Amino acid sequence: MSTLRGKTALVTGSTSGIGLAMAVALAKQGANIMMNGFGEKDAAIATVKACGVEVDYHGADMSKPAEIEAMIAATEQRFGAIDILVNNAGIQHVANVEDFPEERWDAVIAINLSSAFHTTRFALPGMKRRNWGRIINIASVHGLVASMQKAAYVAAKHGIIGLTKVVALETARTGVTCNAICPGWVLTPLVQKQVDARAERDGVSNDAAKLALVSEKQPSGEFVAPEQLAALAVFLCGDAASEVRGAAWNMDGGWTAQ
Repeated sequence: MSTLRGKTALVTGSTSGIGLAMAVALAKQGANIMMNGFGEKDAAIATVKACGVEVDYHGADMSKPAEIEAMIAATEQRFGAIDILVNNAGIQHVANVEDFPEERWDAVIAINLSSAFHTTRFALPGMKRRNWGRIINIASVHGLVASMQKAAYVAAKHGIIGLTKVVALETARTGVTCNAICPGWVLTPLVQKQVDARAERDGVSNDAAKLALVSEKQPSGEFVAPEQLAALAVFLCGDAASEVRGAAWNMDGGWTAQ
C-alpha cells in the first residue's frame, strides 16, 4: 500500500503508545515521518524506518512555542513540506479541583491543548499554499464527557475539539481538513500507570486492575487498540474522507453511548 507516498507526516508524542502506532500506520501507507517525543526514541525510530520510508526526529518540548516553531521549520526543511499533522502529545494529572497544583494545570493545558494550536498555526500556511493537508487532533472521550479528578485534562480535550471545529471552518473551502479522534480507554504507558496504581491500591493482579478500570466506563470491557485508532487516522487522510470536516470521532467501546 502506498496511498500516502510522497507525503510527509509530523506526529507529536510518537515515541510510544498511540503516537507510535500513528507513525507506523502512516509510514506503511508510504508517508515520510517526522517523529517527536520523550520516550525510547531510538527503538521507535527503528520501528518506523522498518516500514521503508524516510524518518527523522525532533526533540521539541511541546510546552514551548519557540521549540514547536523550530520543529515545524526543521520538518519543512528536511522533507520540503508538512502534509499531515497529528497532534498527539499529551500528559495527565489526577486531583480534585481544590487540590490541583497550579503548575500541573499549566503543564497539562500547554502540552494537551496549546501545543496543537501552535503546531497548527505554523503548519497551516504551507498546507493552504499547496491546497492539501490533514490535521488530526488526538482528543479523548474526555473531550465529549467528563470524569472526576481530571479537570485540566478534560478542559484541554474539550478545548481541542473546539479548536478542531474552528480550524475545520476556516479551511472548509480548501483541500485542508481538520478532525479529532476521541479514544476511550487505550492501554498506553499513561494508562498503564493508572492500572499499576490501582493494582497496588486494591491489592489485586494487574489483569484484574485492567478489567476493573476499563469496565467502569467502557461497556465493551475491552481496551481500544492503538492500531485501531491509527487505522482511523489513515482513513481520515484519504480521499474518501475529504468531506469529513470538524468531526469529533469517538472510538470508545460504547462509553459515550450511555
